[in-house]
Amino acid sequence: MRQPLTRLAAAVLATAALLPISASAALKPGTPAPAFSAPAFLAGKAFTFTLKDALQKGPVVLYFFPAAFTPGCNAEAAAFSQAIDKFKAQGASVIGITAGNTERLAEFSKDTEKCAGKFPVAADDGARIAKSFDATLMLKPDMSSRTSYVIARDGRIAFVHDDLNPNKHVKLALDAVTALANKPASAH
Repeated sequence: MRQPLTRLAAAVLATAALLPISASAALKPGTPAPAFSAPAFLAGKAFTFTLKDALQKGPVVLYFFPAAFTPGCNAEAAAFSQAIDKFKAQGASVIGITAGNTERLAEFSKDTEKCAGKFPVAADDGARIAKSFDATLMLKPDMSSRTSYVIARDGRIAFVHDDLNPNKHVKLALDAVTALANKPASAH
């Protein structure tokens, strides 16, 4: 009777070993965010996103996601889209970045059930940007993990959340942006 359980346990462990595991985010609060620019899309229109330019307007919520048009990434993009007015009310902008399915980002950026044209998404071919933010999958380092950063106007990381489950990224990022907005001016 014990042998089937042992086989089941071994099969579960072997399957778990094949799953792409998110690397732990190394950029901690207070760390300067790496500068970057990337090809991006907003409502299907192409432009170049530059972190430095975005920070001149306010804090930036930078979220990495594994690939456009996948279930978890679709849910996360829809949640950011639904909350975008709350981020804007705090003076923050949102950008999603992926190394996966980059050829479909224009379509993803205007999809009414995903981004809905409310925030841009950027292509990170080769995961160059994700690697600089330590936001890659451990077992697939050429793929973005699901890692969210809030970057303060001074270019420093104010918050980081690294979890393949998309459910808490939007709420936690919004909480961090709100806390940042409520800090006294001398604390920024």
